Amino acid sequence: MKLPVENQQGDTVDTIAVDDAVFDVPMNHAVVHQALVIYQLNKRQGTQDTKTRGEVSGGGRKPWAQKHTGRARQGSTRAPQWRHGGITFGPHPRSYRKALPRRMRRLALKCVLSEKARHGRLVCLDTLDSVDGKTKSMVHLLDRLGVSGSALVVTHEPQEGVIHAAGNLKNIWTLPVALLNAHEMLRRETVIMTVAAARWAEQMWAVAPHGRRGSRPTSESDQV
Repeated sequence: MKLPVENQQGDTVDTIAVDDAVFDVPMNHAVVHQALVIYQLNKRQGTQDTKTRGEVSGGGRKPWAQKHTGRARQGSTRAPQWRHGGITFGPHPRSYRKALPRRMRRLALKCVLSEKARHGRLVCLDTLDSVDGKTKSMVHLLDRLGVSGSALVVTHEPQEGVIHAAGNLKNIWTLPVALLNAHEMLRRETVIMTVAAARWAEQMWAVAPHGRRGSRPTSESDQV
């Protein structure tokens, strides 16, 4: 697959050939959906809590006698059926975290990245030298590239100037390529990636992980 390379003026200056095993992977909706659900679960704090009848203050005295009142027997005014009583089967602090297998995580990432490239939502830049840390420089770059919606700027390594320039923009986020994932790309309309980041992704993700050690070339069975 070939990707056009644009300069910081928005002009196409070159074309690079990228590995189809990373940038032209068939879309697997089941894997992408499962990965997205796990990403969202892992972001939950799980701190919600409700009080049981033993944790609600008060209710130490028996409301009335057990017998001869004509009313139903009650042992505490903090029982679940009473107003201001405890909560039955309410939520308590717990972890929602689930493990995402490395092979599934990589496949979901490559599927979303390939889908962005096929629909023209992947912009490949030669460099980001003109972004000097000021918001104005990032706004000018996005205008030249024709990016008006939300965008994710992916660099080879964290660049302080790019991070500061995008910090005041509501719909622009920055991320080093090593931390790129399917969830971050799905949340944004356009992905802006430097050539260096694309080459790093091509080198690291073109092979599928095999066990705990080593790697082996991708095959059709890995994309099922």
